[in-house]
Amino acid sequence: MILVTEFMRGEAAGGFVLMAAAALALIVANSAAATLYFESLHARLGGLSVLHWINDGLMAIFFLFVGLEIKREMLVGQLSSWPRRMLPGIGALGGMIVPALIYVAFNRNHPEALRGWAIPTATDIAFALGVLALLGKRVPTSIKVFLAALAIIDDLGAVLIIAVFYTSELSLLHLLLAAAVLVILVVLNKTGVRRLTPYLVLGAILWFLVLKSGVHATVAGVVLALTIPLRMDNEFADPPLITLEHALNRVVPFLIVPLFGFANAGLSLAGLTWANLVDPLTLGIALGLLCGKLIGVFGFSSIAIGIGIARLPQNASWTQMFGVAILCGIGFTMSLFIGMLAFANDPLLQSEVKVGILGGSLLAGVLGYLVLRFAKRRVEDEADLQPLS
Repeated sequence: MILVTEFMRGEAAGGFVLMAAAALALIVANSAAATLYFESLHARLGGLSVLHWINDGLMAIFFLFVGLEIKREMLVGQLSSWPRRMLPGIGALGGMIVPALIYVAFNRNHPEALRGWAIPTATDIAFALGVLALLGKRVPTSIKVFLAALAIIDDLGAVLIIAVFYTSELSLLHLLLAAAVLVILVVLNKTGVRRLTPYLVLGAILWFLVLKSGVHATVAGVVLALTIPLRMDNEFADPPLITLEHALNRVVPFLIVPLFGFANAGLSLAGLTWANLVDPLTLGIALGLLCGKLIGVFGFSSIAIGIGIARLPQNASWTQMFGVAILCGIGFTMSLFIGMLAFANDPLLQSEVKVGILGGSLLAGVLGYLVLRFAKRRVEDEADLQPLS
């Protein structure tokens, strides 16, 4: 029991559990239990399929957790000032633009595939930080902070992409009702309500209304998070945001995300051919993650450092920056999520999405680990420590 508790507290734990869930899904999807696996996911429960409940219901809690983390980091954490936001923000921007361009370049002659342009733009924070945790003290803390901050901004970008580009036909009535609930949530925040219960009850109503509105339901999780108070009148009590984040800190990485991975990573190899592996969609995703993230994150960060608006993370070498940029190509959770939205009604394209994500993410993880494993860390001199003017 002690060993299990210590494991769950480790930085790499969430990544390991997600990796195990994805591997199990691949095994089950290609075993005698494959029929049961796929039929169970499409079984109806309360008007929605089991897969729908996971992707639209449980993942709304994941997005709530992401939203809480974004708000905390923006107000009091690693992203609380513009100098701190500059390098990871510019790196994240490059890490979204270049992978999307690579994907579009591969699929420019395939209009039906262009809907998936955003798939390689996301970094999986659990997997990427898990790999860094395996490296221990070989990687300076500043690199871990940079990667975490970049992934948080990356998640924010993914949420905006989902809200804007992966929204179906809108219901004006449900949107107006959702807006009314949001106004009530803001009023609760502004009038000093600190109990979580009314926020969570209204959040459940908001989720239902957003689901019916045509906007993807998971966006409700982020919107709710932004209304949860971070300030507390009693200095001896945790703010509601911190309380809720702590409550979700084990549920999300050890239950919700692995369950999502198990439900969505199941790829049946039956019927897949070499043509599927070299299809423009598959290559666009894999190379978008592996090469696009590297070029975008490292290239944009290098330019920002070179022109003096940001500086290299403390004690980090350029080789380590190169390695962590490769790690940003691990795009499992959010990439799969966007892929399932983009091609919700096309099982073949979904399979190619999974091949591209799994292949690109695996290569990014292995290559990033090897670069960082053998990279030398830089010791800064006094001049390096001077603040930016």
